[in-house]
Amino acid sequence: MSIDNGHNLKRLLQMQPQGVVWTTKYLVKQGFSASLLQKYRDNQWLEAIGHGAMKKTGEDIHYLGGIFALQKQLNLSIHPGAKTALTILGRAHFLELGRPRLYLFGETKEKLPSWFLNYNWGVDIDYFRSSFLPSEEAMSDFTYNNYQVSIASPVRSLLQCLYLVPQKQDLEEAYQFMLGLTDLRPDRTQALLEKCSSIKVNRLFLYLAEKSGHAWYKHINQNKINLGHGDREIIKNGVYNAKYKITIPITLEHNA
Repeated sequence: MSIDNGHNLKRLLQMQPQGVVWTTKYLVKQGFSASLLQKYRDNQWLEAIGHGAMKKTGEDIHYLGGIFALQKQLNLSIHPGAKTALTILGRAHFLELGRPRLYLFGETKEKLPSWFLNYNWGVDIDYFRSSFLPSEEAMSDFTYNNYQVSIASPVRSLLQCLYLVPQKQDLEEAYQFMLGLTDLRPDRTQALLEKCSSIKVNRLFLYLAEKSGHAWYKHINQNKINLGHGDREIIKNGVYNAKYKITIPITLEHNA
């Protein structure tokens, strides 16, 4: 491809929405050679943000613009989840002290590229690789500015929160999130719980759902959900709930 062909530059600048990251791997697949991309950087059409990633010079990029590149260009399942997704969807309202945290989830073999980890998005990143939920189940499309990314749906987000209990997520805060999920569809919730491989997560979810008194909870068939056997000590020095065989904070157990 000739570096003198202005059509190439015009095509590149129109290929993707404004405000997103461009990965070298993707652009090379689209026919832009490494030497041509270097020429565009030298001429300040593009600006490197790390190894293997660029943005249009002068554009501000949000971390969702980086997520767009992960999903649409690199075909990764990495997505905002847990209380990050709940917050984006307007399902969580909490006071976060200090620098915000970005909770990302991906498949066990998916690594977060160094350019994403090292770029200053204005957040601290927690990335969790797991397979306790199917990678494409219960996802939501979210539009930011002029592009769309996939994030965890409310029910998937809450299950991810419970996966992080107690090391990275407070259970009583997760209960507050559950209280807001009054409109979950029982059939979709049932289907996701049946595919969830974490016994801890399933027990905690059902416990919090019952405690919240949501109407949809009455339609959940627990006999089809893997609840395992034996006790689970979720919280040290907590109180034991015999129905779900979990040890939880006494303040939560006695919270009406």
